Amino acid sequence: MANTDTRKEEIINACMRLHDEYNFKDITIKLISEHTTFSRPSIYNYFETKEEIFLAIFQKEYEEWKLELDAIKESHESLNKDEFADLLAKTLAGKERLLKLLSMNMYDLEENSRIERLTEFKKAYGSAVEAVFALYQKFFPDKNERESYEFTYTFFPFVFGVYPYAILTNKQKEAMEMANITYPHLSIYELAYMGIRKILD
Repeated sequence: MANTDTRKEEIINACMRLHDEYNFKDITIKLISEHTTFSRPSIYNYFETKEEIFLAIFQKEYEEWKLELDAIKESHESLNKDEFADLLAKTLAGKERLLKLLSMNMYDLEENSRIERLTEFKKAYGSAVEAVFALYQKFFPDKNERESYEFTYTFFPFVFGVYPYAILTNKQKEAMEMANITYPHLSIYELAYMGIRKILD
């Protein structure tokens, strides 16, 4: 089992590095194999599609984010709205890969993955949702359960849109200039803080 996990981790890490350089559509199982110690057929022993590999990256990102959220909950007795928004925004600023992945077409990823892989991913996602919910409940104890759900399920759709607004390619910037669109550049932290603060109000 340990060897299987180590091999999966090598494939996942190779795909993560490639995604920092290439677009999703340009990454193939063959390309991933060239950056691992595996042949292309060997990768299929662990993942049937590249979408499954990306779901595994997602899972890893959500699991790591949940640990950060739990650390905030455990290390603070109380937070006001500004402090809460600041700390939550900082966790997102450190999760650029997760935000980039969220800007992809999730339907295709999920449709082209086996149900057991999708279930593993959904568990990690669900844990992150629960962590945000618990965070809000702890630091805003005057809010009822419905209000906690409203915050959580407004926050997560907002997170899906952070990356495309904060990170623009040179081509996108050029097109916006040619279209005479004035757009103030905001960092992931700035955009996340502003959005979270608005949701809290």
